[in-house]
Amino acid sequence: MAKFKSGFVSIIGRTNVGKSTLVNRLVGEKVAITANKCQTTRTAIKAIINRKYSQIIFIDTPGIHKPKTKLGNTMLETVWTTIPTCDIILFLIDATSQKIGTGDRIILEKIKELKQKTILIINKIDLVQKEKLLKIIELYRNEYEFEAIIPISATENENIEAILEEIEKALPEGPAYYDIDEYTDQTERQIVEEIIREKALKLLDEEVPHGIYVETQKMRLRKTAKKEDIYDIEAIIYCLRESHKGIIIGKNGEKLKKIGMYARQDIERMWQKKVNLKIWVKVKENWQDNNSIVSKFKLK
Repeated sequence: MAKFKSGFVSIIGRTNVGKSTLVNRLVGEKVAITANKCQTTRTAIKAIINRKYSQIIFIDTPGIHKPKTKLGNTMLETVWTTIPTCDIILFLIDATSQKIGTGDRIILEKIKELKQKTILIINKIDLVQKEKLLKIIELYRNEYEFEAIIPISATENENIEAILEEIEKALPEGPAYYDIDEYTDQTERQIVEEIIREKALKLLDEEVPHGIYVETQKMRLRKTAKKEDIYDIEAIIYCLRESHKGIIIGKNGEKLKKIGMYARQDIERMWQKKVNLKIWVKVKENWQDNNSIVSKFKLK
């Protein structure tokens, strides 16, 4: 009989390389927010996969970037603190990059230094020709002895099962760390905050989204007059400037209504319950350098 295996797998890569999309594909549930913008993930998010003979705990980390605030420094600290504690690293790169860029080189040198088991994942293969893909594989193969090199397309769900199989081979024997019905370590409040932030990221212009954070003020489950379950949720979107507040709210409140509508739909799909969601927007200047706020994003 096969022995049970378990362990922690850190997903690391540059910003906007597709880490969060991959996590959601692997788990089959929405545990990490996705957006076509840099620095979407701000903290380490655990996603749990239970298989017949293994439990894999993925840790989705913030993308490697050049920090400009205390928040940025905290995000990088999370990455470098997470890597040494994991059993396996999934190093995610972009197939459209034909050379090893600065961010990828920093990660690669850290992996070499730690000599950790690493699986190289080449994402977005649907965007490149086979000849270019083979060149990338050869380029990285000459740099490090990876456990495996797996070309994938996270958006097209291509080769995802191969990742799980290779991880399972490399995992040590061990117990299940989480209950079988758990798929993330995030609280319901954190999930709500991240979903609202995701919708803001997707609907707002480039400058504004990275200057926001969301705080759930109230969450209560009650019965409607028809005896149906409904969540009453109240949240605040904090932004850096008064001008940003106006952009988030939009003309006649239309932008904020859209953010709230899309967030509510996601939450209702996830929890299979009705949601009454109210969102306010407030200005909190320089919050990215505020220790009490930034500490919320530190690795626990």
